[in-house]
Amino acid sequence: MLGALAVLAIPVAVLAAQASADLRLLETLYVAVPAAGVLALLALLASRRARSNATRSLSPRPRWLLRFARILAWAGVYAAITGALTLAVYGVLRWAQ
Repeated sequence: MLGALAVLAIPVAVLAAQASADLRLLETLYVAVPAAGVLALLALLASRRARSNATRSLSPRPRWLLRFARILAWAGVYAAITGALTLAVYGVLRWAQ
């Protein structure tokens, strides 16, 4: 769940900025990108703990679910890094202007 929230944090912020007249896109991204990063790191920690618990468990657990959670967590990390890079490039361009 945390990985899915991390992946969806930035698109939801963009949609919220488009739907609302009070929110600006840049301001929503200033909040959404760090939120996606924190959620992605929490998702990685949770997936690591789930994998550790599954290896110590005696009952069989579906491995595909653990892999899917880890893939979502890494996708959230990539989304947060990409969002941070875009904000950094925007900041450099504004500074150079």
